[in-house]
Amino acid sequence: MKIVFHEKFYNSNYAMDPAAAPGRIESIMNILLKNKKDYEFITPAPATEEQILRAHTERHLNYIKRDSLLFELASLAAGGAILAAELAFEGTPTFALIRPPGHHASADSCWGFCYFNNMSISLLQLFHDKKIKSAFILDFDLHTGDGNINILMNRTDGFKVEILNPSSSTRADYLREVEEYMQSLKNIDIFAASAGFDQGIDDWGNLLAPEDYTQLGELMKYYSEKACKGRRFALLEGGYNHEVLGINCNAFCQGFK
Repeated sequence: MKIVFHEKFYNSNYAMDPAAAPGRIESIMNILLKNKKDYEFITPAPATEEQILRAHTERHLNYIKRDSLLFELASLAAGGAILAAELAFEGTPTFALIRPPGHHASADSCWGFCYFNNMSISLLQLFHDKKIKSAFILDFDLHTGDGNINILMNRTDGFKVEILNPSSSTRADYLREVEEYMQSLKNIDIFAASAGFDQGIDDWGNLLAPEDYTQLGELMKYYSEKACKGRRFALLEGGYNHEVLGINCNAFCQGFK
């Protein structure tokens, strides 16, 4: 399994919010590096403005460009998402350890610590390249990815996207909801996860244990193998308790790989 990562993601100076807090990336990398036999780390390049504009308006792009460091890191995160999607399409399960996150960024606006919609930019790149016509997104972040929905649902260009933001309030029901939804999927070309870990039992959501994240990864693997030759990738979104963030992220990757 491949992990998309760039040393620049350690830089916490692009914003003053929990997603930019010092130590967030370190908490994940420290654990992933202890399991190096399971992962191959690869470095992304920034997304181009042309790639970003497939998901966003020029006005929004120019708004982000006003802050040079923010634009640099947000473009690099989007580029990491594109690389993860391209590797997944080729058959390599990939997790993009990127920041800023993206699932609250809509075409012409953003909030919730997000700036560019990494998921939309990556999937629209594959669609533009005529590699896919459909996708399924499991957004298991505590907060519904409204940007994913706003950009990718109900499109008029023929690109079909299904999105599940699970809403169940118990661990067993949550996992059951995910599996039942995946069982119903038809004609999906790639699986993707907006992988937020703030639903964790020791994070804001106070719900999912590490073994639940492993099972989410296993479900992504099993049903992607049934539906689309195992094409699957995941992008980091939320998760704010640094003491458990790396544990939960690695737990997901162990099931996903």
